[in-house]
This record gives sequence, structure tokens and C-alpha cells, in this order.
Amino acid sequence: MDDRALAGFEWSRSVLGPDVSIKPLAGDASFRRYFRIIEDNRSWVLMDAPPGKEDAAPFLNVRSWLESAGVRVPHLVAQDAALGFLMLEDFGDVSWSSHVQDGHAPQALFEDALQQLHRLQAKEPEFALPVFDMARMRMECDLYLDWYLPLAAGHRPEEAEREAFYAGLMPVLQALLSLPYVPVHLDYHSRNLMLPEGSAPLGVIDFQDAVTGPVTYDLASLLYDCYQDYPEDERRRWSRHFYESMPAGLQAAFADFEDWHRSVRLTALQRHIKAIGIFARLAHRDGKNRFLDEIPLTRKHLREEMQALSISGGANALLLMEPA
Repeated sequence: MDDRALAGFEWSRSVLGPDVSIKPLAGDASFRRYFRIIEDNRSWVLMDAPPGKEDAAPFLNVRSWLESAGVRVPHLVAQDAALGFLMLEDFGDVSWSSHVQDGHAPQALFEDALQQLHRLQAKEPEFALPVFDMARMRMECDLYLDWYLPLAAGHRPEEAEREAFYAGLMPVLQALLSLPYVPVHLDYHSRNLMLPEGSAPLGVIDFQDAVTGPVTYDLASLLYDCYQDYPEDERRRWSRHFYESMPAGLQAAFADFEDWHRSVRLTALQRHIKAIGIFARLAHRDGKNRFLDEIPLTRKHLREEMQALSISGGANALLLMEPA
């Protein structure tokens, strides 16, 4: 064990008692690390959020808000924010993604995920969430230009190309800004939705980056998941289910279901541009090469969205560039 893992293990023993063992768990796209703390047939999750690199406060604030909203988030067992250690309920190893990969149908999971998403959107937190504004959207799209194109596609865009890229993409970004804004998980997808008991209700994780953003955002993350490829008719069915269950005030912002679903796809397009850039950055900056394997499916989604939404112009040529 390295020094941080050893410190976390000793802290865990002070919380739970001396007769525990520690086992590393898969990390995420940040400096956070996770360990399973085991005692006989019980287990907990130790989050290591190194001070100076990861702030545990957003996680704690968002966790408390989501719990009060009726979203199934891990119970907080103990914390030492100064040290950067949290002890959490263990949701186990079965995610939506692995459950579907094992051959199970996702219908019951969609039902529960959409119910929890309605609860999330309905309860405003008592603290200010960051706003998903134009500056943030442009910053996210820059990841595609700065990381994916030069390091994965082998093309370093000139300034004129960057300008044409945003000229072509600006109608999409403006359309997202015009949507109703609600609380947003920001990473509501199959790897962050767990099956603690092997079935619903789903456990929701990786929520600390929550924002105020477009009402379509989390649904787009789920239906047009970078890690899943659902038939479009199935996506439309769940999109309609969510739309018809929305409060009347939110529904009124859209002319009809087709207008709503087009907005969901516009949201997915912006998210996929960001995700491709993030996957390239994780591989080339952080040495997490496994994320390169996620690019082909995400690019497939992106091409399909461009076709469905008739995206053309300066953005088109750069968005169509495949990995070298």
C-alpha cells in the first residue's frame, strides 16, 4: 500500500475497529480513489479524496441534498474532510452496465432511473449549484479540439478551423441555453447507477459534480449513454415516458414530444463532443489508456446525432474526423 492507502486503512480501523481488511476498487475520471473495507460478511467503501487535489465538500453537500430528495445515494457512515476520507455504504459491484452485459433486460432499470431523476429535478438544493452556461459548454467542446483532434485523430486545428467549428456548433449551444434549467447530476449513466440488492431501486453514485443545467441533460446521458447502444425506438419510448411525466410547467416549454426529443438529442450531441475529448485527455495526459476503448461507440452516437439533427457547416468536418 502507498502512504495514502495506508493512512486510509488506519483511519478505517479507527472508525470500524481493528479487524478489517482493505481492497482497492476501480477509480473514476478524477484523483479520487476507492477502497472496499471488509469485516467478515460486511463491507463499506472508503473514498480517498486527497486534500489539494479533490475537495470532499461538494460530494458531501450534494449527497445530503439528493438523499433528502429521495434519490438512493450511499449512506454516510463517517467522515474526516480534513484528511480527505469518507466511509460510505457499499453498493456492491453490480452496475447497470454490468447487469445488462450479463444479459438482463434494462426495462425495470429505466423505470426506476426515470422516477429517481424526476425526484432529483423536483427538489432544489439549499446551496448554489454551478451553472451549466455558455462558457462551460465552450470549455467542454474545447476538450475535443485540444485533446481528441491532435492526439487521437492526428490533426491540430488552425484558428480559422476553430472559429468555423464554433460557428457551426453555436446554434446547438444556444438551443441548450434556451431550455428550462433544473438540478442536474451531470453523469447519470449506466456506470454510475448500481444495483445494491441485484435489482431496483438503483443506487446513484459519482454525483459530486452536479450543476444547474438543461432539463434534458441527465436523460440524454442515460438514453445516449457513451457505454451503451440502445435501439432508437427504445430511447424514444423512454424519452416519451419521461416527457409525459414531467410537471406541466416544464412540459409547456416544448411544442410537443418531437420538440422535446430533438432537444434531448441536441443535448446528447454536446455531451458526446465533451466525452470524446475527455476520453482522449484521460488517455494521453493521465495514462488511463482504457478510455480510448470508449471512443468508437461515442463517435458512433455522435455521427448518428449529426445525421438526425442535420448538423453541417464548419463543425461538421472536424466532428467527422476519426482516430488516426
